[in-house]
Amino acid sequence: MPGRSLLRYVARTAIAGWLTVSSLFLISRAYTDSAAFLRSSLENSSRPLPAARRARLTQQLLQRYGLDVPLFYITPDSATTWRPSWRWNGVRNQYHRWLTRAVQGDLGTSYRDGSPVTELLARSLLYTLPLTVLAAVCSIGLTWGIVVWMNVRPSWRSMGLLSLHGLQAAPLFLTATTLLLLLANPDVLAWFPAFGLGLEDLEASWWQQPGRLLYFLVLPTLSLVLVTLPGLAVQLDGALQQELHRPYIATARAKGSSVSRVVWHHGLRNALLPTLALLTELLPNLVAGSTVVELLFALPGMGRLLAESAATQDYPVLIGAIGLVALVRLLAQVVADILYWVVDPRIRVQV
Repeated sequence: MPGRSLLRYVARTAIAGWLTVSSLFLISRAYTDSAAFLRSSLENSSRPLPAARRARLTQQLLQRYGLDVPLFYITPDSATTWRPSWRWNGVRNQYHRWLTRAVQGDLGTSYRDGSPVTELLARSLLYTLPLTVLAAVCSIGLTWGIVVWMNVRPSWRSMGLLSLHGLQAAPLFLTATTLLLLLANPDVLAWFPAFGLGLEDLEASWWQQPGRLLYFLVLPTLSLVLVTLPGLAVQLDGALQQELHRPYIATARAKGSSVSRVVWHHGLRNALLPTLALLTELLPNLVAGSTVVELLFALPGMGRLLAESAATQDYPVLIGAIGLVALVRLLAQVVADILYWVVDPRIRVQV
């Protein structure tokens, strides 16, 4: 890929990321009555406040969180009712303040506890990344092994595809709940813990902590693997079946290559091309799926942070978390284009 074309491609991707995150910010703020939200928060406090003091506190909170200024550079002028009018607010608006701080790495503070959003996201990623990366590695490895096994042993292919389609029909919530009831239930099989990460056990040595963490992550990881594996395996198997009927495969077989060598060294490389898009979308999808898994297994992570922020209307945290997932998805598309170019140099990104 030429250097100038690469720069244009990166610039377009950066603009797409900026538009995505900006849209999230503007939509969430436009459809939220900030004053009413803060007033309800004060009314839900344990000690009732006089009306005058409550109004002062509401105004102080609006100023503290930057909600006392207009939303955007241009806003409708409510003073004129007889014809549509727009008012220019300059740089003294919520979006300009948020964008200036976001460029500097400051995503604001949480409405709930006043903690910086970046710290909350970093703390959640410490728990979500091991889960999602482990699930991604297991999904890719199992996909590779199952597809090769089904094509090396054609007699088992029908049963394998039937099992994959059965797993593909099950939603994540049902899969995770079934594993929880079967493998973490004292009335059935109590092989694995039902919740948590086991990090609160202070008696365990430092060298025992990784193994203990993996033990607690077995069921959450297995839940994510079982819902992502079927789509990857079915797609890769279909692409591999098309490649195995190409003339170059017949030539390789005529030269005496075994079935396993034909699959490993000839078919899989070209069959990966249609599957690369699914592989690069794997990590963003796992991050999105971790919301359900972390809630069911009581894991502190990005999914749980998203759910709690949505429930408490903690918009700075919600915007930061959703924006991070959106940016990861955009980055996955960039990685997909680069991998297409690496796997087959004949493919060029259209810029």
